[in-house]
Amino acid sequence: MQIKADFINPFLEAATIVFRDVLQQDLIRGKIGIKDSPAPSHEIAIVIGVVGSFSGEVVYSMNYDAAYKISRKLVPGLSDEDVKNEYKDILGEIANMTTGNAMNIFTSAGQSVEITTPNIQESQSTSVRFNKKPTLSINLYSKFGRIEVNVAIA
Repeated sequence: MQIKADFINPFLEAATIVFRDVLQQDLIRGKIGIKDSPAPSHEIAIVIGVVGSFSGEVVYSMNYDAAYKISRKLVPGLSDEDVKNEYKDILGEIANMTTGNAMNIFTSAGQSVEITTPNIQESQSTSVRFNKKPTLSINLYSKFGRIEVNVAIA
């Protein structure tokens, strides 16, 4: 397996920055594992494509409870029904901020990379298929819950 830290760390660092600055929450890195695809383990997936100096996918995933907690933090006062209707848009904003930060980190390191607009999917109701490719899986923890980051970049 040939996944370099230079490919992974910008995404982890970007998520850490967004959680700290926007959600006032620290992310704690947990176990790192190897999977045979970037398919998410949780119900919600944020899928980001990467092309340029290297290519592949990054998939952030979390359960509904974590998504709802993040949504309530960003937009306090939403009813439960509104949270269920709006969480994808709210997570999309967090994902856009994270992607923007990752791009800045790659650019600062002199790497030419393009990242697609994040795509929010519910893994139970989606037809998205993930290709089999070596994937590094990292768990990040906060008071909102566990976020899995799957990086399949070569």
